[in-house]
Amino acid sequence: MTSVSGGAMELRRPPATVPAGERGATRIADRVVAKVASQAAREAVGALAKDAARPSADVVVAHETVRVRVHVELDYPTDIGARCAAVRRHVAERVGALVGMEVPEVAVHVERLHPAGVQGTAQGRTR
Repeated sequence: MTSVSGGAMELRRPPATVPAGERGATRIADRVVAKVASQAAREAVGALAKDAARPSADVVVAHETVRVRVHVELDYPTDIGARCAAVRRHVAERVGALVGMEVPEVAVHVERLHPAGVQGTAQGRTR
């Protein structure tokens, strides 16, 4: 392309392509990855008991991988193993998709079980 500037011809070059190694890098803070994992755990757990704490997460990020530890509270009775597997799978998928890192490990810690609110049943020990 040429342009005229003050009567002289000037040659414009297209911007030079910068090699990938020299462009810089995107770094996602560990606390952001932890928030993504917490939100994914909330989605997987579903509705919580009114006095249940929201799921939280701790992460360890190394290079392009992240290991996640999720803390959840579940209602009881429930299939704890199946619920934990669902949380594990959902957290791994969402963190991988949203953050772009590999998630080789998701540990689910059940902090507390909340009894289902069934009316007319005795709470605690009975004789």
